[in-house]
Amino acid sequence: MLFTMDRLVSRSNSNPSVVPLISGLPDDIALFCLARVPRRYHAVLKCVSSRWRGLLHSEEWCAYRRKHNLDETWIYAFCRDNKLERVCCYVLDPNSTRRSWKMIHELPARTLRRKGMGFEVLGKNAYLLGGCGWSEDATSEVYCYDASMNTWTDAAPMSTARCYFPCGVLNQKIYCIGGLGDTHSWDVYDPRTNNWKLHTEPNIFTEIEDSFVMDGKIYIRCSASAATSHVCALVYEPSTDSWLHADANMASGWRGPAVVVDDALYVLDQSSGTKLMMWQKESREWSPVGRLSTLLTRPPCKLVAIGKTIFVIGKGCSAVVIDVGNIGNIGGIMVSSSIPKLNDNDDIISCKCLAI
Repeated sequence: MLFTMDRLVSRSNSNPSVVPLISGLPDDIALFCLARVPRRYHAVLKCVSSRWRGLLHSEEWCAYRRKHNLDETWIYAFCRDNKLERVCCYVLDPNSTRRSWKMIHELPARTLRRKGMGFEVLGKNAYLLGGCGWSEDATSEVYCYDASMNTWTDAAPMSTARCYFPCGVLNQKIYCIGGLGDTHSWDVYDPRTNNWKLHTEPNIFTEIEDSFVMDGKIYIRCSASAATSHVCALVYEPSTDSWLHADANMASGWRGPAVVVDDALYVLDQSSGTKLMMWQKESREWSPVGRLSTLLTRPPCKLVAIGKTIFVIGKGCSAVVIDVGNIGNIGGIMVSSSIPKLNDNDDIISCKCLAI
């Protein structure tokens, strides 16, 4: 049974045999202080005592920081090192004065050579899902990374094997859709029960290139037809548990990686130059936000957002940072900052935000 942090602190305060978090202070005051320590120092806090380590590993710690708006969002980039022919994962603290990527070591050994894996974040956990290899069929395996403990564990496998498929989080559940392993179905993971539920849908197509969640719905897009340049997009309606064709006007401009900021959809269009486009829901039209310098973006790119800031992350984890809440431009080029790349070997597969 899980207790709220307030109840845990109350119990420890009333039990004289429990070592206090900070000597001479009630635990509620100590918690008030510790919870305000920046996330980049949490690894140091865990070394102080077993009591502190247990506190920082707990779900209640994350809930307390979230409740008081103290949680900090870091960016996790899942990449493929083309030189070593293996996958890797990096993390970035966007609030650090010296913003740089750090590698997460010891990924599950069975995943290192796989391709087509899904990567998703739910709560304080990141998940590696499915995938396949040159001599390995698609798998249903799932691995869970606990960001507070920096450890990987086996998670409940998906209901069916999948490879090259999109993922999304809706109503605190993970959705894994289509893929080469099983093209006309989707799987839903509920962390409360640690179970997957399989659904079938004949309208789900192969070769899904991108997805996003907006207005409580999941959108997926297939590759454009070479003959007609037509873009096919579907939207999942949770109220009817069904997939329908998405707005044709919206789908026509969805020709690159997408991200949602404050319920507004942005797409990075690299068909001619590099432009950030915004979908206008009321007029059902795409409008240009601004152009980006081609010297900064290094495709293939993915988008991720924290608040009103969009991070355009490309090859080598090079990153362009755009504040869409305060956009300026010089000569038509959007004003932005950048984060240095790591190397030229890494292709970005997926990037997600995780708050603790």
